[in-house]
Amino acid sequence: MADGWTSDTGEAVYRSRDAVKNLKIKVRIQRVTSAAAISQHLQQQVLSHQDRGGIELSTLAPTGGDDEEELVLGWQEKLFSQYEVDLFQTEAACQTPLDRQYHAEIAALLRGKGRRNGRIFTYTDSDRFTSWEEHSESLVTPGTSGPTFLAERMANVRHRKQERCTGDSIVPKSKLVNWEPSQEFMKNSHIINTPVQTMHIMGDLGPPGKLGLKESEHVLCTIRAYKNGVVTIKPDFNNSKGPYRLETAGGTRELWRLTLVNASKAIGAEEREREQRMYRDLYVRHRDYLNSLAGQDFEMPPTGILRLIVNGEIVSAEGFEYDNLYIHFFLELPNNWFSLPFEPLSGVTQTCRTRTLGKDNVAFFCYPFSFESFFQSEDESEESLPRWPVLYFKVLSLDYWQRYRTEGYGYLVIPSAHGCHRMTCQTWRPVQNGTVAELRRFFIGGSPELEDSSYARVPSTFKGERLSRLGFRTETSGSVTLTLHCIQQARAFVDANSLKKRRQTVLDQLGGHSQQGSVYNVLEAFQRARRRMQEARETLPRDLISTISPVPRSSESTA
Repeated sequence: MADGWTSDTGEAVYRSRDAVKNLKIKVRIQRVTSAAAISQHLQQQVLSHQDRGGIELSTLAPTGGDDEEELVLGWQEKLFSQYEVDLFQTEAACQTPLDRQYHAEIAALLRGKGRRNGRIFTYTDSDRFTSWEEHSESLVTPGTSGPTFLAERMANVRHRKQERCTGDSIVPKSKLVNWEPSQEFMKNSHIINTPVQTMHIMGDLGPPGKLGLKESEHVLCTIRAYKNGVVTIKPDFNNSKGPYRLETAGGTRELWRLTLVNASKAIGAEEREREQRMYRDLYVRHRDYLNSLAGQDFEMPPTGILRLIVNGEIVSAEGFEYDNLYIHFFLELPNNWFSLPFEPLSGVTQTCRTRTLGKDNVAFFCYPFSFESFFQSEDESEESLPRWPVLYFKVLSLDYWQRYRTEGYGYLVIPSAHGCHRMTCQTWRPVQNGTVAELRRFFIGGSPELEDSSYARVPSTFKGERLSRLGFRTETSGSVTLTLHCIQQARAFVDANSLKKRRQTVLDQLGGHSQQGSVYNVLEAFQRARRRMQEARETLPRDLISTISPVPRSSESTA
């Protein structure tokens, strides 16, 4: 007979958007006696034979009575135990408003048909029943488990709302934050107070005729409902599993069967459609509210100005000689480019230690940065592509002994195409002849540096035809990986003929192989897309949402 018991008494977690007040649970308890065991065994034998039927089944059916009870309970439905009935019958025992409310309800029950329950009763969220009492009176908790320190500290937190201080309480005006907490303070303050409602389904498993004893009360099931829609039930519904085994302590050591079934009413098709329509209307109103905050139109730059927004990240640096790396970087704007007066165009990362991955040492910075710049051509008749901004960076190292070393120089030309780009830039550093410089670099730090970091490439201020680096020694050091998200925004020129002429000139210069990099193609395509969007907005329903996700592109850049 022990083969049919369910030994898994763990907690089950459910998530539902439905109101928890619609939860219904069917609870059934049955005392296991020798007569009941023989009756169940004979019923199984009778059911295995097809030629036998109703006479044997009706004869061997259990009689029920005080040994069996079945009830359907709703969420926070209060059923009084025999102990509570005896306690709250007298008004003198009532001390709180809740006690007086229970006294009135019990008096109404006694005047009416009486209680509909016998052994099964409930403790709601308003009752003083702590989690410590829950553990000590539970029969489905494994014997090897015990309450943790946090569970003990959380025992009375749920009832703080019943023990709030009066209006005469004083709130301290200073020292609200303890900057130097002691171990005892942290131990006593380690409490989680999550909004939750609890309901306990109890059972009075005392001997027949001796109900109402406090020591005979035991927890059958605990349900907790959180504000985020999570509902936990311990133990879980039986479903197709066997009943739970309840064994009382004491001299009698009686055995009971516990069965829990979800008896909640299934939602109908009409009600489900009404609920989905309600949620849909709620989402539409929330979307309209967000649209009202964001506005209907794009923030457009003035006519004839290209707006470039770069949201980037310095991901990592690898292959450098020393540890504790950090990076200085700045953005150089060519002619006809400008930025806002207080827009920062430079920065420095945090110091990062390296870790070994494969054969190289890699430092992961994950340092974000953002630039915003504008392009405006002074000469409208100019028939050449604009020069794009350049991001220069210098990799440095600084160890515990304050030894400062230059690890490498590099640069990155901002891509002319919008979207996401992941680039790896190679770096180099200047070196001196002889071993003295290398010994100085190793023991006390210090190494040759560039006075102007823009000489990592041909600087924009250089006016000659060819930059000579004769006699200047360098060596390759490592690489830096960056991720850039480029956004381009522009308003088309007023003169359509001039725009068409410029586009044709650009295509002739590029030979038809790099149309993606043309700014004028971007301007014209943006205008066409905007007109199509306005036309579609006028014809399509308002609740239609269209999402366009750009596909990230990856490229490599070598300095």
